Amino acid sequence: MQLAYTLAAGRGDTNLLLLGLARRLMARGLRLAGTVQINTDRADGGPCDMDVLVLPNGPVLRISQSLGRDSRGCRLDPSALEAAVGHVAASLDGAVDLLILNKFGKHEAEGRGFRPLIAEAALRGIPVLTGLNGLNRDAFQEFAGGLAVEVTPRAADLEAWCRAALGLTASPPQDNGAGGLGQPAPVAG
Repeated sequence: MQLAYTLAAGRGDTNLLLLGLARRLMARGLRLAGTVQINTDRADGGPCDMDVLVLPNGPVLRISQSLGRDSRGCRLDPSALEAAVGHVAASLDGAVDLLILNKFGKHEAEGRGFRPLIAEAALRGIPVLTGLNGLNRDAFQEFAGGLAVEVTPRAADLEAWCRAALGLTASPPQDNGAGGLGQPAPVAG
């Protein structure tokens, strides 16, 4: 089983790394399934909108709910997350080289969300790379049974893990670790 996770320190950094990685791998012809998260600042100064791009070509789904500017509760829209899961599940029926998921989060820690798809991909021999946060690390480690590896949150290291998991030996062009990302364009929701 090829299962890896990454955990970047800054808010939104893991999302940017995985988005850039997915773009580079698809540009090289790899067949990806999964989701990458794109956060968009709100004009009203409230918490950002959270969208996921279902790989490889969409749709883009808004997975956050607006609970008010000063809300502190979880803004994840569970039905939107499950819609994303459905799209990814359908894409796993085709030819897939790699499953990338924006995050093993609270829903996955509780046995929902993308958790069944991670297991299915592993059973099919499809390598899986997911983002992770510290709050769900223990649940992820328990789920993975000690078989997951941590990859440092650097573009070159993430790409190297993907290439190794896929048995690719040619070295890709090196980058400076930023992955040439910049800010993604705002996404219509």
